Amino acid sequence: MDAREEATFDKRHLFMASCVPLSRMELIVNDLIPRRSTRVVWCDGGEGLAGLAAARLAALDYIDVSVLNGGIAAWEQAGYRLYNVVHVPSKAFAEVVEHEAETPWITAEALQDMIDRGEDIVILDSRSYEEYHSNSIPGAISVPGAELVYRFTDLVPSPDTRVIVNCGGRTRSIIGAQSLINAGFPNPIVSLKNGTQAWHLAGYEVIDGATRQPPEVSTAGLAAAQAAAARVAERFSIPTLDKATLDAWHTEAESRTLYVLDVRTPQEYEAGHVPGSRPAPGGQLVQETDRYIAAWGARVVLLDDNGVRATMTASWLRQMGWQDVAIMRLDEAGGASVQGPHIPQALGLEKVSASTIEVSALQATLAAGTVQVVDLDWSRHYDQGHIPGAWFAIRARLRDALNQIPPTETIVLTSPDGVLAQLAAADLDGVASVSIKVLSGGTRAWRAAGLPLEQGATRLANEVDDIRLRAREESGNREAAMRAYLAWEIELVNQMATEEDHRFQIVTE
Repeated sequence: MDAREEATFDKRHLFMASCVPLSRMELIVNDLIPRRSTRVVWCDGGEGLAGLAAARLAALDYIDVSVLNGGIAAWEQAGYRLYNVVHVPSKAFAEVVEHEAETPWITAEALQDMIDRGEDIVILDSRSYEEYHSNSIPGAISVPGAELVYRFTDLVPSPDTRVIVNCGGRTRSIIGAQSLINAGFPNPIVSLKNGTQAWHLAGYEVIDGATRQPPEVSTAGLAAAQAAAARVAERFSIPTLDKATLDAWHTEAESRTLYVLDVRTPQEYEAGHVPGSRPAPGGQLVQETDRYIAAWGARVVLLDDNGVRATMTASWLRQMGWQDVAIMRLDEAGGASVQGPHIPQALGLEKVSASTIEVSALQATLAAGTVQVVDLDWSRHYDQGHIPGAWFAIRARLRDALNQIPPTETIVLTSPDGVLAQLAAADLDGVASVSIKVLSGGTRAWRAAGLPLEQGATRLANEVDDIRLRAREESGNREAAMRAYLAWEIELVNQMATEEDHRFQIVTE
């Protein structure tokens, strides 16, 4: 585990490390490391955060917690490689897949020529809908990774149609195209080399606000998808779990880590899911394994309604090195009886007794000028809309930021739902010289009351380096950032040739 914020983790980290920022550790760690006896090693860049994280984790009843002596600097001095940018195992895996499986691709220029000639093509964007909606290629349809095989026949009824799979860069383009090839569809299928970034760099139009999505899966489409998934399950030896075995695995979860993940769309998960399961849309799971399943050697159970999306996701996890992966239908796992979003368990919250303030009272005291609000949300969200006059702060540095806040009688901490603010209030016990309160219900309660939000013009209590900016979000030379990022991704395949810990086993026959 690495205790730094995502932006600093992004610069240098160990290959297999998961980023668990000290600021949000209690909100993340139960999902990422559910078994308290898991061996956890913390590292950092020399800031001392790893020691703080280890102490905090031990206080949450984790019993095998260590700190990497000397941090990532010592790792490098010992002759081991460090990586930058996030989700390295998944991104490196895709590069190896393209190399080993010889996944076909085309350039942005070649795709534009096909469009200009009016050829029979379909462009499938394999990212999340939110990413597709914010920047996409004209004419592309949003089909997140695990949905590709499931929805393919309804989207591409002719075997002669050329299929182009794209994402923002490379990973999901490669995995998406190879998924369709592995499933045995007869169409000519390619990935778009370097994705929408290559499209942008070629000078072509990038759409903001696209909304094209697949229709509901038809009976014939489902039959074709299940037949394709059956071929993949046989080729990659994907086991199907029964309820008795799942129950047994649950009883053994204190000695062997168990992840139960629902790989359907977020909307389907919220409409009804198996108790205790977590949402992990299949395409995102393969793209960000380090964010969902941190404990190597764990058992992983993938759930969906008919086996298609779970099978396709499992086929990639197994090749990535996760050997104990099995699939299961929702009805066989006990039924989708729970509705609503997944709410992570905030560890240690029961020990916090922070003083709170209601929205109406905060509104009145703000008008009187006797209170200062400090927002602990991600800086990106803070910039998009925050309580007027609120300062931004990173929880891990909140103590140091207090002396930068103008004199006031009371500091009110807020976060999206107030939970992070409660944890931060406990950090300030005995430190702050003024009254510390937490906004009840957080910024969402303020918004729900119809009160105004302020955008931009950030007044920072400390520097902003909590969020890793994508290349297209850079305020400087975005094109240079895109080229550098794409070159970094492509180079990963060469680094994997000498990386002893990647565990990839690509099936090409």
